[in-house]
Amino acid sequence: MKEFVIILTIFLTFYFVPFNASIVQDSILNGFQMLQEYAREHVLLCLVPAFFIAGTISVMLKKDAVLKLLGPTAKRIISYPIAAVSGGILAVCSCTILPLFGGIYKKGAGIGPATTFLFAGPAINIAAIFLTARVLGWDLGLARLIATVTAAILIGLIMELLFQEKGEGGFITTEEKSENGLKVLVFFLLQLAFLIIGGLKINPAVKYTTMFVISIIVFLMAVFSFKRDTTKSWLEESWDFAKKILPYLFVGVFLAGIITKLLPQEVVTKILGSNGILSNLFASVIGMFMYFATLTEVPIVQALRELGMAKGPTLALLMAGNSLSLPSMIVITRLFGKKKAFTYFTLVVIFSTIFGLIYGRI
Repeated sequence: MKEFVIILTIFLTFYFVPFNASIVQDSILNGFQMLQEYAREHVLLCLVPAFFIAGTISVMLKKDAVLKLLGPTAKRIISYPIAAVSGGILAVCSCTILPLFGGIYKKGAGIGPATTFLFAGPAINIAAIFLTARVLGWDLGLARLIATVTAAILIGLIMELLFQEKGEGGFITTEEKSENGLKVLVFFLLQLAFLIIGGLKINPAVKYTTMFVISIIVFLMAVFSFKRDTTKSWLEESWDFAKKILPYLFVGVFLAGIITKLLPQEVVTKILGSNGILSNLFASVIGMFMYFATLTEVPIVQALRELGMAKGPTLALLMAGNSLSLPSMIVITRLFGKKKAFTYFTLVVIFSTIFGLIYGRI
């Protein structure tokens, strides 16, 4: 499905643009230029550490303990915040959120916490938040995090109010073996510190010396503080994240470079160039139907901003675009049924539009 969407996007891009050899050549060159820029500025110090952090989360943290808190016996004050932030804790991405959502819903999680998890999961992926902040600005990265978590909880509460039910059956968890909690926490925080320091604008000597020292400590901990099988699983999981995400990210960056040259600036400015309700609503609807492979929303949104998209529609597009796409809407409809599914889709568009309006006026 991912490959089909990418090929279709390329075809439609060239089909609807009048052929001009010079324009096409410039667009392709711009795509490669943008790809080079991303590889140089964002991969080594942003994405690579984020993949290692995702591997740490996936291998060393207890996922069942988190998922259990979304079960039918959990209090709302616990289940909703956990559901809203567990996408970052569990390192879920857009390709894994649907089966995880289906699993927790069918195993007994209420419809409210389940939809909260479904909406927030992909958008607060730690790599997505840091890439948004690095490329589009820390204010937008923070706004994306706060708006997504808040909207996710509100959407979940409304879904629970409208459809008061629990999932099917009891919530079953399996016993997990875990490394020493303190060691894992230190290991995680060191990697997080590396990622944060890599994005700071400070004295280069201090910055790179600190990052070098942290990387040495992380390496020594991986070799001597954890069991060999755990370290091996961590490396394999980190590589698996990179393998699944980087190819689609690079394709997205390349397409964004092409879009920047081919898409008329006046079209973007007219439709998405203001912070009004129609621009935010249109951005939310576009995001609902578009397919963003993990992290590809960042370069595409960057390209649209360069063409004149306002800040409100930027946030609205990021919120709706990460939580929904045409393929995911089909799966969600099958899991939820039409009534619940279309209610959820409507709520996503409404809250993406609202938070886009709020951010646009700040």
